[in-house]
Amino acid sequence: MFGLGTQELLIILVIVLVIFGAGKLPQIGEGLGKAIKNFKKAANDAENAVDITPEEPNKQVESKSEDKKDA
Repeated sequence: MFGLGTQELLIILVIVLVIFGAGKLPQIGEGLGKAIKNFKKAANDAENAVDITPEEPNKQVESKSEDKKDA
């Protein structure tokens, strides 16, 4: 995971614990979890909203090519 070992993660956790305190950590975790959840939801919504199957342009291209064949 990003080249971080167990010792490095423990050091980072201790530093975060010292900076924010034990009472603030659940609130920070909750906020981070909600942010990740909302980001994933927005990414999925955007992915589902994009429709890349062009129905009409194909028909127009076919009719133009038929016109050229007739000429």
